[in-house]
Amino acid sequence: MASGLVAMLGHFPAVLAQASSKPIVADGTSFALNGKTVSYRFHVDNTTGDLYGDHFGGSVTGDIPLESVASVNGWVGTPGRVRREFPDQGRGDFRIPAIRIRQSEGYTVSDLQYKSHEIIAGKPALSGLPATMGSKEDVSTLVVHLYDKYSDVSADLSYSIFPNYDAIVRSVNVTNHGTANITIESLASLSVDLPFEDLEMISLRGDWAREAHRERRKVEYGIQSFGSATGYSSHLHNPFLALVEPSATESHGEVWGFSLVYTGSFSIDVEKGSQGFTRALVGFNPGHLSWNLPPGETLTSPECVSVYSKDGIGGMSRSLHSLYRKHLIKSKFATSDRPALLNSWEGLSFDYNETSIYNLANEAAEVGAKLFVLDDGWFGEKYPRTSDEQGLGDWVPNPDRFPNGLEPMVKNITGLKAANSSTNMRFGIWVEPEMVNPNSTLYNEHPDWVLHAGPYPRTERRNQLVLNLALPEVQEFIIKSISDILSSADITYVKWDNNRGMHEMPSPATDHAYMLGMYHVFDTLTSKFPNVLWEGCASGGGRFDPGVLQYFPQIWTSDDTDAVQRITIQLGTSLAYPPSAMGAHLSAVPNQQTGRTVSVAFRGHVAMMGGSFGLELDPAEMPADDKAALPGLIALAEKVNPIVLTGDMWRLNLPEDSNWPAVLFISENGQQAVLFVFQLSANIDHSWPRIRLQGLDAKASYKVDGNASYTGATLMNLGLQFPFDGDLGSQVVMLEKQ
Repeated sequence: MASGLVAMLGHFPAVLAQASSKPIVADGTSFALNGKTVSYRFHVDNTTGDLYGDHFGGSVTGDIPLESVASVNGWVGTPGRVRREFPDQGRGDFRIPAIRIRQSEGYTVSDLQYKSHEIIAGKPALSGLPATMGSKEDVSTLVVHLYDKYSDVSADLSYSIFPNYDAIVRSVNVTNHGTANITIESLASLSVDLPFEDLEMISLRGDWAREAHRERRKVEYGIQSFGSATGYSSHLHNPFLALVEPSATESHGEVWGFSLVYTGSFSIDVEKGSQGFTRALVGFNPGHLSWNLPPGETLTSPECVSVYSKDGIGGMSRSLHSLYRKHLIKSKFATSDRPALLNSWEGLSFDYNETSIYNLANEAAEVGAKLFVLDDGWFGEKYPRTSDEQGLGDWVPNPDRFPNGLEPMVKNITGLKAANSSTNMRFGIWVEPEMVNPNSTLYNEHPDWVLHAGPYPRTERRNQLVLNLALPEVQEFIIKSISDILSSADITYVKWDNNRGMHEMPSPATDHAYMLGMYHVFDTLTSKFPNVLWEGCASGGGRFDPGVLQYFPQIWTSDDTDAVQRITIQLGTSLAYPPSAMGAHLSAVPNQQTGRTVSVAFRGHVAMMGGSFGLELDPAEMPADDKAALPGLIALAEKVNPIVLTGDMWRLNLPEDSNWPAVLFISENGQQAVLFVFQLSANIDHSWPRIRLQGLDAKASYKVDGNASYTGATLMNLGLQFPFDGDLGSQVVMLEKQ
């Protein structure tokens, strides 16, 4: 033993290694979770009953070498010098704890020790919360039971492994077995301590209309945190974190990705402690928790998905994409049947009537759209929704605009035929059920239904307040209101919006109670109307998170429809979320957000990189040449859509790194691929780079746009050139495996 070091046993017996082909192996109190290329191993310390981490990374077999730990000198005790699986408060570990419990006496110290464990084939559902799912062939679950004998509190740690995705899903149940109330002040769904080495962290930051911008920075000693205190997952920061080797790129290097399946306020903390270990915590925002837990009750944390990739950032993303498409999104539309649509908002805003809506739908049909979506402004009786100042909450058709209700108009629109098709138009509608205008019948009758803090002023944003979905009566009102709308006419698409954050809450715990109520509403309505295609929206991407994706297979990615900005937003969003889940539309120019004018082809090519392609304009107001191009762009979008919905995405060049962003989608069976290439700025009197493809079969030949054929090796190691004229050029290239 080296001088000044104390050796700790942190290895598994050989019997564990011999059984590494099993997804979960337990030998006594040593545990291993095994995927295709990942191993996650930890054990119980026999002296303290604490859980110590041994390895989270590439597959390992055999015994793990002894872990050498610096001898205890100074203030940091042994718990602060080891890699802990579920660090509690106090007892010598000064790093951020995964759980902080305040006892009735005021104590915040816990001593959660191993009690027992069980292995479950498959994966149990989480009570009241969205969660990944799968059969016993897809996933296995290890539950480790911890108990604090001093407070009679238990914590059940759930580890579910999806071996085919190298994904380990973590959640926690905390139960009060005592006789007095306790308060859960903080709770992380996942806590992991990684070994002493240099790492970098990647997150997604932004604001309204500039969501999902990458932020990459070095993990320094101390704490680096981000999260949301808006009540929702928010535009500001997404509930996603990646830890990467400093040399990691899209295609090379070790990457650990963490994605929280939750829509409420959250916190992500990365702490490099005094011993050099990097701790990552993902879970509730402590400022919006303080959860009172009476005797006999349990608090279940949202789950956090962790993915390991040895093939760079892109490998991490593709694992998350595939897992979420197949084992998170419940909708039958998860990977199919996304009709090209036209949304009325940017074309007409609030200024319309029954005739102008029908005319716009007819224009949509003539250019080849298959779905017409009526956006804001269709409702309100006493307080007609002719602006955003009134009517929200009164979900009845405006009698001035629709004197006979929605049904006759919907019947007329769904009787239209899309151009060059025998397909009838579908009809969709916009709603914002979680909100209310003070100028509304609902608010006048139920002012107590909104979030408010006693006598404090009720702060309005966009002239609206937030209904308190923690109240069962509010949940039932929303369920009935939306059910009545969907039952009144042939409506097969709903855009569910949310246009402000939470301000005055009666207590910090209201946020999570709201989320449980919201998930109940989502689950009830999507189960009741399984043939409706639901789209989530929150002023764009304000709630682009896995919790929403459980119920809504697509989310409006951003209110910024500028095609140049959208490349960055969509590629950033794709770090954690499948392109199949992104709503992306070709909008009018000059663009409403940036004032930029971009060719209709460039706008269309960017939009068709999302799973839900659409138009955000009035075709009658377009230049003739642009309008004439729409049928061809819609046809191309329909051709590439199945590949985008189900295939693997390869980010070849990023817009922040290259003047030539490029993205490749490869079909699930590998037979087809579609390449998107863009030029941002003019390339004057200069050669063009070659775009090297990835993910192809090196030995196979691929026909490029129906012309010349090249081997996969040539396309990946040499690449293709694309000359463009001027600023903002684009090209979509189809590949067929021969």
